[in-house]
Amino acid sequence: MDAASVSIRLNPFKGLDGPDGSPVPWSPFGRILESRPQFIFDPLMHAGCYYVQDSSAMFVGHVFRRELQRLGAPSGIRVLDLCAAPGGKTTDLAASLRQAVGDSFTLVSNEVMKARAGVLCDNVAIWGDPAVTVTSADPAVIGRTLPGWFDIIVADVPCSGEGMFRKDPRAVEEWSPELVELCAARQRRILADVWPALREGGVLVYSTCTYEDAENDANLRWAAKELGGTLLPPEEGFGSYGVRVTDCGNLLKAGEVPGEGQWAGALVKTASSPRANRGDVSALRPLRSGVPAPTIKGRDVIPHPDEALSILFDSSSYPCAEVDRTTALHFLHRDAIVLPDAPRGYNVITYRGHPLGFVKNLGNRCNNLHPLGRRILKDIA
Repeated sequence: MDAASVSIRLNPFKGLDGPDGSPVPWSPFGRILESRPQFIFDPLMHAGCYYVQDSSAMFVGHVFRRELQRLGAPSGIRVLDLCAAPGGKTTDLAASLRQAVGDSFTLVSNEVMKARAGVLCDNVAIWGDPAVTVTSADPAVIGRTLPGWFDIIVADVPCSGEGMFRKDPRAVEEWSPELVELCAARQRRILADVWPALREGGVLVYSTCTYEDAENDANLRWAAKELGGTLLPPEEGFGSYGVRVTDCGNLLKAGEVPGEGQWAGALVKTASSPRANRGDVSALRPLRSGVPAPTIKGRDVIPHPDEALSILFDSSSYPCAEVDRTTALHFLHRDAIVLPDAPRGYNVITYRGHPLGFVKNLGNRCNNLHPLGRRILKDIA
């Protein structure tokens, strides 16, 4: 089996600036790289100019865009990314929605595991779309709290992981027929729990990173029959790129496509749903929503680090200090840097014109406001 490829997906709202590569056939901003760079030492990644994502995982975004257009890309559309960490699919959905409807959408990015939800918050902040709300709720809670609220639910559910064998040796060690049965049952429970939150006529995009029929086609058929839905036809146009057509969806196998393993399919909900209430996602106690406000400490108004990373950031609101790559990396390492030509007070550090975050320039040194949890841990040469 060939070695795994390396791919990224560019952020169309941050200038399409990032490593060069060949196009991913099913992703307009996906790029397959010739070799793996040291991403951690690229300030553009920290600026949210691109997201490192497997090319096969990007196929879910293709299915989502297909269904978004089939629904007519309505203004005010509401989308749930149910099992969202670490954030690859969320950032793909956010870019697709913003291209289709501007800022007239709500994207709820949910991760039930608290530790993983923290990583998701960071990646959403770095990507910079303020229309994304991050939650950490059980699917059943979402189903009860927001009945009939979502137009599209993307469920990239936990699975037995056969598609990751080439990339993750632990997946090989942990796999067993019993694990497949366990995962298939858990996936059905997840779908049944969240199902009330999908409106009648809404779309479920269902995906896994395994090859097991019990977790893929069989589970989507189960959802259509038991929960009430009509299966949507698989994609037929990517066979020349190694994408297989299965009974209910499409299968991408490592060694046949450039990336790792992925399966994706979709259905339309035909079962009746309660009329969507007038509530909003605040009932789910979001971990993150929009751009956090500045903090007031005495006479000091301290900007939140995420403000500079937003795609809507107004660069004229603060002085910008353009720095070279070495200085940018020292900032991201949370080192003390010196900006002798910058004005006193809060400045935005930029690299190739892209904001990285804030410092408070004291003259002889700068206080670094880069979040401790996002700092580069490796030594900077």
